[in-house]
Amino acid sequence: MDKIYFNHMSFYGYHGVFEAEAQLGQRFYVDLELSLDLSKAGETDDLNDTVNYADIFDLVKKYVEGERYKLVETLTARIADQLLATFPFTEVKVKVTKPNPPINGHYESVAIEMVRKRVNT
Repeated sequence: MDKIYFNHMSFYGYHGVFEAEAQLGQRFYVDLELSLDLSKAGETDDLNDTVNYADIFDLVKKYVEGERYKLVETLTARIADQLLATFPFTEVKVKVTKPNPPINGHYESVAIEMVRKRVNT
């Protein structure tokens, strides 16, 4: 299966359990691995035979910078579900990284990754 990757998209959001996270906000990074058949686009060189990258970016931005979620798990699931509902992907892998969660200790970041597949009905 062909894939489109978005690597380390950066957004500012207000997600988290603690009130300070809702008030101050913080940076979030999103990585996507999107599976679909790109053979026709490779032949025709026509945007209509693939997906518009800007539309994908805007969808993710809407979720990260829009409504507040307490859990990064919820944010990740909403992005994955909406990508499948909006675009003709057969599978999506969404990783949301929270570089500075309020945890005592030394670490680079915390991330949630979810894989969702289209269910044919």
